[in-house]
Amino acid sequence: MMDKKTLLEDGLLEQYLLGELNANECDQIEQILASDAELKAHFDTLEQDFETIGLENAIMPPAAVKSELLEHIKTSKTNAPKVVTLNKKSNTKFYLGIAASVAALLMVGSFWMYSQLNDVKEQLHIVEMNNTELNSTIEVLNVKLKENNASFNAIVNPDTEQYILKGNASLPEAKVVSYVNHQSKSVIINTERLPKLDAEHDYQMWADVEGVMIDMGVISKDKTIMTMAYIDDAESLNITIEPAGGNDHPTVERLVTNVYLR
Repeated sequence: MMDKKTLLEDGLLEQYLLGELNANECDQIEQILASDAELKAHFDTLEQDFETIGLENAIMPPAAVKSELLEHIKTSKTNAPKVVTLNKKSNTKFYLGIAASVAALLMVGSFWMYSQLNDVKEQLHIVEMNNTELNSTIEVLNVKLKENNASFNAIVNPDTEQYILKGNASLPEAKVVSYVNHQSKSVIINTERLPKLDAEHDYQMWADVEGVMIDMGVISKDKTIMTMAYIDDAESLNITIEPAGGNDHPTVERLVTNVYLR
């Protein structure tokens, strides 16, 4: 069953004007036009456009045709039907005019096809953009999956040792679990129990090597499992509160937790 959307999207109004539909389809279109004033106004405009294009591209018959026709009428002496023979050149031009009108209608159809093609191209462009975004998301997920797998493998490695950093008096609720592997030289920490800081401060981790604090990296606010720098011969792990972005030396008075390595 036809509806307004089908008429507009499938170019049925244009086909109706060009006489390309069967009687049943024509009846359906006429019923819809009679019940929809907005669609009828659109149809009237389309019909006027077709007529205008046909008239603008039609070829007028030469003046000689009119003169020849009048001359035959004047010289006719009977009321009997008479065949008026036009010269071949005039007849050819007349058919060329018809051909031009048909070409104009075909041109309108071509414009409609071009519009539909542009719509399809736009839809394909949207699909391509969605695919690009989907591929980017998949790539990000793959990277995260690899990181998680690497962290998991490091944690379950038999050579990995676990150390728990409990908060001191300044931050008693803090608790960080660290996984240290001296064979693969890796350090992974779980900061899920580390209280959140404001935007102006970050946690920073340090390794104590013979009394010298060496930077192991700033702890991310966006991750709970992360890899820190491994420092050879570290005697302890320490976490301090530093200005956002980290510091080049630890603020000892803002030490919140530490643990000695075996």
